[in-house]
Amino acid sequence: MLAVAGVMGLALTGAVACSSDDGGTAKDPDSAECQPFKDYQGHSGTEVTAYSSIRDVESDKLDQSWKLFEDCTGIDIQHEGDGAFEAQVQVRSDGGNAPDLAFFPQPGLLQRFATAGKLKEASAKTKETAQKNFSTDWLNYGTVAGKFYAAPLGSNVKSFVWYSPGLFKEKSWAVPQTFDEMIQLSDKVASGGGGISPWCVGLESQDATGWPATDWLEDVILRDHGPDVYDQWVQHKIPFNDPRIVSSLDKVGSIIKNNKYVGDPKREVTTSFQEGGLPVKDKKCAMHRQASFYANQWPDGTKVAQDGDVYAFYFPAVDPAKGKPVLAAGEFVAAFADRPEVQAVQAYLASSEWALSRAKLGSWVSANKNVPVETFESPIDKLSVQILQDPKSVLRFDGSDLMPGSVGAGTFWKQMIEWVNGKDSAATLAAIEASWPK
Repeated sequence: MLAVAGVMGLALTGAVACSSDDGGTAKDPDSAECQPFKDYQGHSGTEVTAYSSIRDVESDKLDQSWKLFEDCTGIDIQHEGDGAFEAQVQVRSDGGNAPDLAFFPQPGLLQRFATAGKLKEASAKTKETAQKNFSTDWLNYGTVAGKFYAAPLGSNVKSFVWYSPGLFKEKSWAVPQTFDEMIQLSDKVASGGGGISPWCVGLESQDATGWPATDWLEDVILRDHGPDVYDQWVQHKIPFNDPRIVSSLDKVGSIIKNNKYVGDPKREVTTSFQEGGLPVKDKKCAMHRQASFYANQWPDGTKVAQDGDVYAFYFPAVDPAKGKPVLAAGEFVAAFADRPEVQAVQAYLASSEWALSRAKLGSWVSANKNVPVETFESPIDKLSVQILQDPKSVLRFDGSDLMPGSVGAGTFWKQMIEWVNGKDSAATLAAIEASWPK
């Protein structure tokens, strides 16, 4: 692995052999820097389209991460990120305009497409590569009815609270170690004046508006009731509106619907998730609960570190003695086409070579067990990987992403917005329960 990483690091600064027709660079496929891509060659001049919800800076880094692969294989990967991915991937598929590859952030949505016969089973090469690099739990999320369709792409830890180390130092605030300590800190900030809000929240995300609120509920259920109840709820073995779930939603409401903590909660609905936490950097907001990938949303020049402009602490457990509940998520690379060049790209994206390339660009986390922690340069990335690998972590995948798409990427998102706008917890959860496919 170290030898491959060294070759790839050298290749990123190596000389260009010649220009390609699409304005990129082509390299001698027999050169030393192209040796890691030998298994993927033989498809020069082809194009593979990829479609995902990954946009902006993260999308640019994807393009950089597979640039050397493109130069050494001659395969042109055309990636499109779309904030309306969950709805539009269905529209494109139904209209006969499906992408070659789709990066599904919801295993539940992936399962729907696989069950409908829309996806191609992964090649033997992709499956073999994925089995070398990922745990059984992660592989199972890309498996439907015993058939393997998709390996993980990126991963993220959702159980984080972003804050300003400088502000905490100025105010002598300690990073909370338990949920109760976090509420006590919230009360202290709320009563302290100075124009600082305890919490800032952004729920708008185009067609996916509402998903940050579902993350809040899932994290709190894990902390209130543990992984077994969480699993039963996600799998609909208990009703969506079980009294324990109602109680957890009320607890979430005590924070993000609390005027003393957030001002007018209805502003959250029109504040984009990208902008939701920015007041933290300006020291106008003390805390913002959001995933590790939020590191990409801070303005250029922001130092993300324990001694930096912003950093994140673990969203604390109610009872740390019972373990460390962790909510995680990620994308899975599934194929609508099985042309040889598509299979080559899908296999490459399951490899440790690609994960190493993407990790070196920063602001990204992988569940790939063959990528060492030290490869991740950003402090928040390292912290995320350490949490994922911590034996005390009680890891669960994002619940809404595992649910049937019509619920997890549909009524759950929509009803949480109605809830923020004033609907009570019991009625909100009852409406989602009524929408569960019979």
